[in-house]
Amino acid sequence: MRRHRIRPEVLFNPDYDERLTAPPKERGFLVAAQLRAARPLLSAQDSLDELALLAKTAGIEVVGRAVQHLQRIDPATYIGSGKVREVQEQVALLGADVVIFDDELAPNHQRELEKIFGETVKVIDRSALILDIFAQHARTREGALQVELAQYQYRLPRLTRQWTHLARQAGGGSGRSGTGGVGLRGPGETQLEADRREIEKRIAKLKDEIEAVRAHRSRHRLQRARQGIPTIALVGYTNAGKSTLLNALTDAKVYAADQLFATLDPTTRRLALPGGKHVLISDTVGFIQKLPTTLIAAFRATLEEVSEADMILHVVDAAHPHAAAQIETVEDTLAEIEVPRLPCILVLNKIDKLRDGVPALRGSDRYAAIVPISAQTGEGIPSLIDQIERVLRESMLEIKLFVPYQRSDLLAVIREQGILDQAQPTPEGMHIRAHVPPRLAALLAEDRI
Repeated sequence: MRRHRIRPEVLFNPDYDERLTAPPKERGFLVAAQLRAARPLLSAQDSLDELALLAKTAGIEVVGRAVQHLQRIDPATYIGSGKVREVQEQVALLGADVVIFDDELAPNHQRELEKIFGETVKVIDRSALILDIFAQHARTREGALQVELAQYQYRLPRLTRQWTHLARQAGGGSGRSGTGGVGLRGPGETQLEADRREIEKRIAKLKDEIEAVRAHRSRHRLQRARQGIPTIALVGYTNAGKSTLLNALTDAKVYAADQLFATLDPTTRRLALPGGKHVLISDTVGFIQKLPTTLIAAFRATLEEVSEADMILHVVDAAHPHAAAQIETVEDTLAEIEVPRLPCILVLNKIDKLRDGVPALRGSDRYAAIVPISAQTGEGIPSLIDQIERVLRESMLEIKLFVPYQRSDLLAVIREQGILDQAQPTPEGMHIRAHVPPRLAALLAEDRI
């Protein structure tokens, strides 16, 4: 590991650790800008703590940080030329390879800062870092497509000479993009223009492929709805414990780890309720503050699992010091992707790590139930299953329907997933009154089942 002369105050930096035995590939320096008039969900230091975890997840060792308090963002350098010089000195002193800004940099800020720091120090922002993590963790073809699209959409307005020949390939350098090099240029066309044209072609192709994935998912959802099986979507801040909860409920054996964005690809498993009915539970990608808009757009096909669900389980790390801010971030993201108002249970996870009891959280009246659990130890899981069954039952809609005898399969679906209140036989069929899940009621009304 490289050694540098460190000032005494650096030794007390919580992000700096020279004791690591295996040196990481890159050493990062974090930078945040705090507008004096702003009222963010997290303070600049707390947001940098989260950025440090993101950097660690990406394999970067954080060696320092800086916060600049501003009246307004500097139009040229984002944090002002004086602060940039100060960061440059710290980067040189600590031997950092990459400077990571906590907010998404505008293309002009990116270009100016890259000029200042030169070719030996990379300049990236939170969005680029998250995109890199997603590229590392995407396991399925669908996940890889969505990440690659988000990366290209992010990079297109930021093309400079150092991006020529697509040197920084989508997919975290894995070569999944399959773009190879750039084709022959037309008369008078610069390399930058050729790269931009090639990326635009790739974006169009990726959108077509993702649309095919979206259509495939839609057919699967319709098939599930025709079977009358209610679907529950797990949502929550990254590392809240969604995958661990899915494993606890269904023995899904999904990979779960104490890190940000440990799993990206959606997983759906069946859960038997105490009353004998079944539901499908779908894990979804975790949310985080300042989630790149390109990533939300690219993952819309996956996030449609939430919009099309019958119920949401909002999983929260109840032991996290900023649990309330994380809840608000998730709610804002759900609103951004236009998820309709659905029955929702607030699942306060990781209560085994609490010292002072379950915290009281504002806005809890918006939820159909609040259930404290530990997905790790199993505490509270039976109570959560009972609440799932209760909320689903209370959300059912009353229907009145005539079922011909040749469609006895409809009665089987209604009995399995709803409550058959009354069945009056006639020579041609049965007049029934029942309570069924909303999506099954809609399919029956449209004669699509």
